[in-house]
Amino acid sequence: MSLLSQLRQAVTSLNPGEVREMAEQRVSIRLVAAHASSYTTMAGWLMPESISPAKRADASRMIYLEGEDNKPDHFDLEIYAEDAIAPADAFIFRREAPHRVVKEILDRREALGLPLARLFPPFREEVCKRLIHKIAMENAAFSLATALPNMAPLLGLGWAAGEFASDSVILTMNQIRLAFYMGAANDRAIGYGEQRTEVGSIIAGAFGWRAVARELIGKIPLGGGLIPKAAIAYAGTYVVGASLERYYRFGYKYTRTERRAAYEDAFEKGKQIASGLMERIKNRKTA
Repeated sequence: MSLLSQLRQAVTSLNPGEVREMAEQRVSIRLVAAHASSYTTMAGWLMPESISPAKRADASRMIYLEGEDNKPDHFDLEIYAEDAIAPADAFIFRREAPHRVVKEILDRREALGLPLARLFPPFREEVCKRLIHKIAMENAAFSLATALPNMAPLLGLGWAAGEFASDSVILTMNQIRLAFYMGAANDRAIGYGEQRTEVGSIIAGAFGWRAVARELIGKIPLGGGLIPKAAIAYAGTYVVGASLERYYRFGYKYTRTERRAAYEDAFEKGKQIASGLMERIKNRKTA
């Protein structure tokens, strides 16, 4: 009951409207090509036939062709076809490997990830993958920081000593925040009412992996349970995000077998990440 009470208090600090605003920001994209066929290819890649006419119209208002009238003074993004003369640092669309430009854009324009994913399906998988890893890694780091409070400043977690008695509250809040991101990236309605089923399942799941983490930390002496505890935080968050991404993109979540397999893989990755964080702490302490 204490955890539920804290969760009720904590969720009031999460504002899905901020995520919605971030996802709906306008993004102006300039396409540059030497031939009309290249424009057609790039536009068809950004706006595949699978999207509805209404979504296509919404996305097309963000795209400008070279020489087009009424273009903005500044473009958020410029993408060049392979047949165009491009600056050395330009984003190049390669017909045989379009995924490369997606990764290059997100590497250098991280802030555009959410609106690009909402508008243009080719960006969704990579944006979701990065968001899932980012929030899962935050939870792994937070799990370590709450066990060893002096780690917090070294990990850059100024919020680690928060107002809530249970670290499970913060971990669960981050998972709910991830649910908002997953919905926004896949152009779904987001909010507590719109995603009540997803939010409810996240809160229910918090009790399960919280108990597992406590059991591990209690059975392994001398802090040896810190790595598994952080790995559980990473794996639990990863599976929440991956299952939601599957649901929003394809209409169904992981089966129990798939969830177990995904959890086991993520747990192993989480142990590596936690070990790396611990090593980072040791190196900074000795520096």
